[in-house]
Amino acid sequence: MKKIFLSAAMLTVVFAFGQKKEIAAAVKAIDAGDLATTNAQIAQAESAMGDKTYLLEPAVLEQYYYAKGLSLLKAGKTAEGASYLGKINDLAKNKIYVGKDSSKNKVYYVGKAAADQSGIQGLKEESYTPTLTSKLSGSINPVIEAANKVALDAYNAKKYAEAAPKFQEVYDLLNAAGQDNKKYLYYSGLTYALADKKKEASTIYMNLLNSGYTGIETTYTAKNKKSNEVENLEKSTWDLYKKMGATADYSDFKTETSKSVEKELYETTVALLLDTDQNEEALSLIEKGLKKFPNNAKLAELQGTAYFKSGKTNEFVSSLKKQLASNPNDATNWYNLGVLQSKDPATEAEALASYKKAVEIKPELVQAWQNMTYMTMGDDAKAIDDYNAARKAGKIEESNKIIAARRARLAAALPFAEKWYQYDNNSIDAVSLLKGLYGSARNEAKQAEFKAKEEAMTAAQK
Repeated sequence: MKKIFLSAAMLTVVFAFGQKKEIAAAVKAIDAGDLATTNAQIAQAESAMGDKTYLLEPAVLEQYYYAKGLSLLKAGKTAEGASYLGKINDLAKNKIYVGKDSSKNKVYYVGKAAADQSGIQGLKEESYTPTLTSKLSGSINPVIEAANKVALDAYNAKKYAEAAPKFQEVYDLLNAAGQDNKKYLYYSGLTYALADKKKEASTIYMNLLNSGYTGIETTYTAKNKKSNEVENLEKSTWDLYKKMGATADYSDFKTETSKSVEKELYETTVALLLDTDQNEEALSLIEKGLKKFPNNAKLAELQGTAYFKSGKTNEFVSSLKKQLASNPNDATNWYNLGVLQSKDPATEAEALASYKKAVEIKPELVQAWQNMTYMTMGDDAKAIDDYNAARKAGKIEESNKIIAARRARLAAALPFAEKWYQYDNNSIDAVSLLKGLYGSARNEAKQAEFKAKEEAMTAAQK
């Protein structure tokens, strides 16, 4: 009997063909509602291919995601199912990079990042249009409605840790149906942040920024003449009814465009990255954000924090001084220089001078007045503790020196606090502080005035 030898390339063809048959059988089974057969066929295919989904041609890969995703949905594993189904739309959004690996296996990488990671040269760029998306609506729509209700109910109940993954489910399910509505992904990131799950929130926000999401969207509404209710319409439908004029079933055609949240995304994401000690990532994102929003004071302030947390304080101080040498009228840079200098007790005098430069250029820079106030006051709680300790120990002369020095510091801080209040007269913190400072200065009339302001503001907040 002759022996049969199969090359590695031939074995790969056999395996791929087997997976194709199993995946096709899984699709047929899930469409028929046969979950057991679906799972069995998928298990066989996964056993053969492992994690090498790049060996599947796009049409087969789409079938795999379809069968796997629906089987998970029907098993009640909504989040996992939504994730798999969402990958179907990724096939449409990304280029497919086709070629052969070192073993002559034909490969299909979805997206440039995956292609670059493979290290294979000379891959050909192709496109793929999914064909199963239209079949998903019947199965997905009820799940979307249920997931969205759970998300909204949890959010309204302030159960943010429960709401966040549900909003992501809604996004993945809509994405699977061909609607890349990143608003729900934004909601997911927002609720993760509210739940103090900063790592998860920063990951989602980074994905949104990298995708170019700005939050700007236009809604099209019109009043239904029969129900007399205002409805949201697709743009094409809205345009059609509007052109029909008086004969249309709708009237009162309106559009509304939402504001961009891109600046907020940069600020929040950087803050989250810093809170989770991802300082280098924060610096990289700040650099990108400042190119888009060069006058953003919040990002500039966070940059100082990022440099400081990264141990690059001197580098940033040098950079700021260099910028100020060429543009001495930049109030933000003077302010940021003051922030960094204030972190070192040895350069507090320089920090005060930098803050003064900032407010000379921009008097309404409230944060600078506030920082000068607290810096001049020093650690007031410690001063009081030291005074009480000295008196308790019978060191009268020392305690008198401590209280005299405290009064001098508070008197020096008073003009800065007054400027703070001048430019931010709705700040209860400024009002409360001024009440105490006037009391220390024995200005009873002013103390009474600000005591009354404080009580009125506190009552208004209730």
